[in-house]
Amino acid sequence: MATVSLDHVRKVYPNGHVGVAGASFDIADGELLVLVGPSGCGKTTLLRMLAGLETISAGTLRIGGRVMNDVAPKDRDIAMVFQNYALYPHMTVAENLGFGLRLRGMPRAEIAKRVDEVARLLELEQRLDARPAALSGGQRQRVALGRAMVRQPAVFLLDEPLSNLDARLRLSMRVEIARLHRRFGTTTVYVTHDQVEAMTLGQRIVVFDQGAIQQIDTPMGLYERPANLFVAGFLGSPAMNLLRGTLQVDGGLVLATAGGAIRLGTPPQADALADWRDREVVLGLRPEDLHPLADDDPAAALEARLEVLEPVGNEVFLNLCYGDIALVSRTPPGVARAPGETVRFGITTQRLHFFDPHDGARIG
Repeated sequence: MATVSLDHVRKVYPNGHVGVAGASFDIADGELLVLVGPSGCGKTTLLRMLAGLETISAGTLRIGGRVMNDVAPKDRDIAMVFQNYALYPHMTVAENLGFGLRLRGMPRAEIAKRVDEVARLLELEQRLDARPAALSGGQRQRVALGRAMVRQPAVFLLDEPLSNLDARLRLSMRVEIARLHRRFGTTTVYVTHDQVEAMTLGQRIVVFDQGAIQQIDTPMGLYERPANLFVAGFLGSPAMNLLRGTLQVDGGLVLATAGGAIRLGTPPQADALADWRDREVVLGLRPEDLHPLADDDPAAALEARLEVLEPVGNEVFLNLCYGDIALVSRTPPGVARAPGETVRFGITTQRLHFFDPHDGARIG
């Protein structure tokens, strides 16, 4: 196991495109860190620089305290799991698992021992003689993970390893990866564009956009205190409601929007918002913090027209129209409402978010 340290690591391609713009952060020994962001944001480029598959244009990369900028991939003591598995179709599961060890000249007895141990952990003992074509998608993914595990590297690198699986299998494999990480404690860097994977797997998450780091924090730290509008809108399912308007004071704070006035009460950021009165801000409101009230409830912060109900079992998503603004409310099941109705909603004042509409930065 090892620490990983990046100091202003940059990737600039010959055509001038900046793939990664000055990434600086440390990964603790044994930590599972997730890199998340939309397609093309630079997260896989950064992972490939860690692996040595992309050259580093500037900055310093250290693994276990050793500078790795010019070290060949085979000498970095890392193992990488690719999105497409990259299994050898003519080899059995056992041969795929042990191939990397054979290349390094490890004794046959030691290879067999490690392959058997990993196969038992991943429940592949009964499939050691099968070839990849005879395996299910989940079994192929486990073989790809196992091939990395038998090497017992200092660092695991996983590049969207679950993206080719169906939803049910992704869930089970997420649990499997988390369980294996707890058992082995190997430093792991996991790349995904799936925010659910990021939130459920990562001990910390690095959020990328357009080659730049937007925020680094724990999953709940990102959810509860997004640093800017990009993070606020990217993490959360359904996404955070964002409403632009002018901040006013009328027995408490009021946001004047194109859809009407939203009464905000006195949120914890009231002091920080003093300089923003009569100025435009962006209000962020999580769907669970927008809850329907009785028709005659005087505590309503806003009224919106119900467009679509989405029952998903243990909760219901209410898709709303507030003027020309689309909103979503997350509620418990059993909401006695019908599309087309106008519904009064309360808000959780203590959980509001405010952002600068010009640079997107969090206020307060």
